Amino acid sequence: MIEAIFNYNFLRNAALGIVLASIICGVVGTIIVEKNLVMMSGGISHTAFGGIGMGYFLGIEPIIGALIFAIGASFSIAKIQRDFKGNADALIGMFWALGMAIGILFISFTPGYPPDMTSYLFGDILTISNLDLKMMVFLALIIIITVGALFNYLKAYLFDDEFSAVLGINVLVIEYFMYFLIACTIVVLIRVVGIILVIALLTVPPAVAKQFTYNLKSLMIWSVVLGIIFGFIGLFISYEYNIASGASIIIVSVLSYLVIAIIKKVYYNFHKGRETQGELEGAKN
Repeated sequence: MIEAIFNYNFLRNAALGIVLASIICGVVGTIIVEKNLVMMSGGISHTAFGGIGMGYFLGIEPIIGALIFAIGASFSIAKIQRDFKGNADALIGMFWALGMAIGILFISFTPGYPPDMTSYLFGDILTISNLDLKMMVFLALIIIITVGALFNYLKAYLFDDEFSAVLGINVLVIEYFMYFLIACTIVVLIRVVGIILVIALLTVPPAVAKQFTYNLKSLMIWSVVLGIIFGFIGLFISYEYNIASGASIIIVSVLSYLVIAIIKKVYYNFHKGRETQGELEGAKN
């Protein structure tokens, strides 16, 4: 497959897409996991489907429509999270369903044959275009530069947003900017793994990384590295067995998490048992 990557343009684009998506997911996914925003991210990704349908209906690039809907949904959900903390999950679920319903409605009104939505729902990294790569490079640069510049403020916000506000940090600006990055990330990843699987790509690498470290910077770096590893293994399986690339990447990621979690649990129980046995023997002596 390595030789094929150099020979075929679509595989080169797929390989670059994996690296760029892993960088984006490693940083933004860590923020999502640390701030418990997985449900919110799911709401944004499914609301973006409404923008895809609107794009087809209006005859514009569907990803542009998805970006408009995703940003609108992210700011709306941010407002909901802040004002209706007790009912946030239910309201986010409504956005989730509403976005999908609007997308289906727009597609049903689109003249001619209905478009194939498979790549947007389930993703296909093998169809990534040069435009998609340019968008991913642009987004990756924005994320690296801004998160690097605001890292200490962001770290304080993730640790305790109320205490950060007391310290004089403009929490509201950081929060809305963070939601904007999440919306942009989700729209870019729709082309890689699709709306249905996007949450797994954002959450699994950080979840695996948390098995080894809790340091925020280390979490982001490890999430990027793990995302690249999972992505290339999934791409290899997809190429060799002719299955959906997005699905294979997610399956590899989740299985890796389960294996690592089980190994860590067995290792912990083994050493705990040895320590307990040593204490009992010491008590006897």
